[in-house]
Amino acid sequence: MGCAILTVRSAVFIDGAYLIKLLESDFSGARIDLEKVSDQVCLDSERFRTYYYDCMPYQSNPPTEEERERTSRMNKFIAKISNLPRFQVKLGKLGKIGTEYVRKRIEVLMSVDIVQLSWSKNIGTIIIISGDGDLVPAVTAARDAGVLVKLWYTRSSIHYELLDAVDEFHVIDQKLVNKIKLDPNS
Repeated sequence: MGCAILTVRSAVFIDGAYLIKLLESDFSGARIDLEKVSDQVCLDSERFRTYYYDCMPYQSNPPTEEERERTSRMNKFIAKISNLPRFQVKLGKLGKIGTEYVRKRIEVLMSVDIVQLSWSKNIGTIIIISGDGDLVPAVTAARDAGVLVKLWYTRSSIHYELLDAVDEFHVIDQKLVNKIKLDPNS
């Protein structure tokens, strides 16, 4: 009698602004395929779902033409990734305080989803692409639920408490970026 092979299911959590920022700062603004990203970070498991977190661009009242254009581009982008297999987009809020733009609710949304999925026993691995230390309590809760937590990050943008909290960490490097680049014909 043979042993059944159990497939580990993973959920991928991507902080969109973090990913865009690191691509701009560390990889000359490389354009990537989010489905390829998910596949590459899940090489040793089945991808249950990818959750992508971001905010719509800020719009004043009334919005400027530039703000309307940015919002239109973001709406098209969100529609495109929402149609990818097993992708779900979750949006926070972008506020403006003086001249500063402030993202709200992103880490809370990610944390709630990480904890819910971990304790539901639907997944065995959490894969996070972020550098935010606010995720540490959610990572701790996931590990307490028996879920393996992996982090993908860049050395230029990481909160070291998050790095210490996860089970495994992997650096996003040029080799990975080359594998996940957008096909120029798409």
